[in-house]
Amino acid sequence: MSTRIDRKFAALKAEGRPALVTFITAGDPGFEAGLEIVKALPGAGADVIELGMPFSDPMADGPAVQAGGLRALKAGQTMVKTLEMVRRFREGDDETPIVLMGYYNPIYSYGNEKFLKDAKDAGVDGLIIVDLPPEADDELCLPAMEAGINFIRLATPTTDEARLPAVLENTSGFVYYVSITGITGSAAPDADAVGRAVGRIKARTDLPVAVGFGVRTAEQARAIGAAADGVVVGSAIVDTIRQTLDAANGATAETVPAVTRLVSALAEGVRSARLQDA
Repeated sequence: MSTRIDRKFAALKAEGRPALVTFITAGDPGFEAGLEIVKALPGAGADVIELGMPFSDPMADGPAVQAGGLRALKAGQTMVKTLEMVRRFREGDDETPIVLMGYYNPIYSYGNEKFLKDAKDAGVDGLIIVDLPPEADDELCLPAMEAGINFIRLATPTTDEARLPAVLENTSGFVYYVSITGITGSAAPDADAVGRAVGRIKARTDLPVAVGFGVRTAEQARAIGAAADGVVVGSAIVDTIRQTLDAANGATAETVPAVTRLVSALAEGVRSARLQDA
């Protein structure tokens, strides 16, 4: 079954350019403001949207994303509201893929079977669950794929040749390569090292490979996009949201424009990546 993710990456491959994958935390800095940001992302140049599912113990998230999750939780964001956000987005956009990213606990608490049904009905296309290893594929990965939702696995600099086949076995949609060893937004990626790692992964799979964790600028996006099928930017966008908030952590008139300016610049960098190398 072809998904929105499959179709998007196929279309971009035909164009000869990588995807810009943007991450924000659902409900940051509040439901309506967060929805307004999500709706603005495709027009600014985002090809795929990752929505973070707020969780109280985000072990892989750096300070910016942790703070965004805390703002969302304090504003009352729940899994029900996150799925409602996707549903509201789908009222005006039936093409842009949406991936929910986060941790297993909120899904487990919601109920796996109910979550997959509600996520599919809302218009979710993929899942990235940071703390579910391949050994637990029966838990959520395989049921998600049976429901027509891509399950996207993380590969890291420490994923060696012995481990890589297990990581890739039931992955679909794309492979998310974590460009640094550490938490989100904690260091800048080395484009040459990323290029070698992406080549190693692509020798084992036909899936697109998107690279994230540490990309913050258009120049970095251009450099990473020269090797990868997608460039993921999260912490820089979440930090831009923070910088525009009022004293009560509410959105201001500058919040959406600031995000769209950054995403537009990142999109320009990504779109020029293959043109320079052609």
